[in-house]
Amino acid sequence: MRHTEFWSRMDHALGPAYSRSWADLFVMADLGGRTASQALADGVPPKQVWAAVWRALELPASER
Repeated sequence: MRHTEFWSRMDHALGPAYSRSWADLFVMADLGGRTASQALADGVPPKQVWAAVWRALELPASER
């Protein structure tokens, strides 16, 4: 997964107006106590970050 696909999925799940804010503010234990934005900046693969977001938001399996 590329960063562009990650952000596209985030926009779909949360809406384009909220997805970046959520990614900057919501800390997840699955990402070592980092936000999605911090994890991406630290080099965590977007696919791994998306998996953590997917679990945190309890999205349907179809959006995995």
